[in-house]
Amino acid sequence: MNNYPLGLAHLSALDLPPPQFIRVAAKAGFSSVGLRFVAVNDVTPGYPLMSDAKMLRETKDALSETGLRVNDVEFLKFEPGTDPRSFDALIDTAAELGARTIITAPYDEDLTRLGDNLGQFADLTAAKGVQTVLEFFPWTVIDDLASCWKLVQNSSEHLGILVDSLHFNRSNSSIKLLKKIPAKRLPFVQLCDAPVQSSYTFEELIYAGRDERLAPGLGEIPLAEIVTALPKEIVISLEVPQIKKTKELGEDRVLQQLFADTQAYLKNR
Repeated sequence: MNNYPLGLAHLSALDLPPPQFIRVAAKAGFSSVGLRFVAVNDVTPGYPLMSDAKMLRETKDALSETGLRVNDVEFLKFEPGTDPRSFDALIDTAAELGARTIITAPYDEDLTRLGDNLGQFADLTAAKGVQTVLEFFPWTVIDDLASCWKLVQNSSEHLGILVDSLHFNRSNSSIKLLKKIPAKRLPFVQLCDAPVQSSYTFEELIYAGRDERLAPGLGEIPLAEIVTALPKEIVISLEVPQIKKTKELGEDRVLQQLFADTQAYLKNR
């Protein structure tokens, strides 16, 4: 059986700048990548290709050499003061790289304003051939699939949802609801695995989200239920930061093992 085409989220090896990340991902067997243009906190990097001509050129070269494509660009925090019209350079660069999606995150507690701003942004990106998706997190105002779907339904027809299996599980989101969401609203999924507990502290949620996850099939999340509920042809991307193992073994070995473990899981499920 041939390998399943898999994407790799930048968080899986975030210390690597885009050109190097693309080459390491290709060597490990991945077909596409996500690139983090925007730093989301003070301790992790972002790579602003929209304002770094040299790195943008090197990124294009890496894509050309490897044959990989850009699946997604991440991620924009939509906060109370966010102007959806202020990201022209980011949108243009994402489109220039052939990105399919731009990921957004909900950090505005005024849900009417959040929905309006996301809708405007989704319309702007759609005009450039890029779909906007909203990712939900159990520590944000949009904390599960139900609240995400409610907002998306009342916003632009171009706005989609990004389901991350970790956040789906941690938020006790509904498989029944996931099955009902139209395929056009679910352009891709981020898969990982992790241990499962009855409850989590904020610190535990953040630690798993940013630092330590497991390859699909190596933890306790009921991934088969999630994967089966998703559209059949959905793009699968792996978001699996493994900081401890990466420090010990290096990105090449860790990502090659991640690819192999995930292929084994998908073929045996």
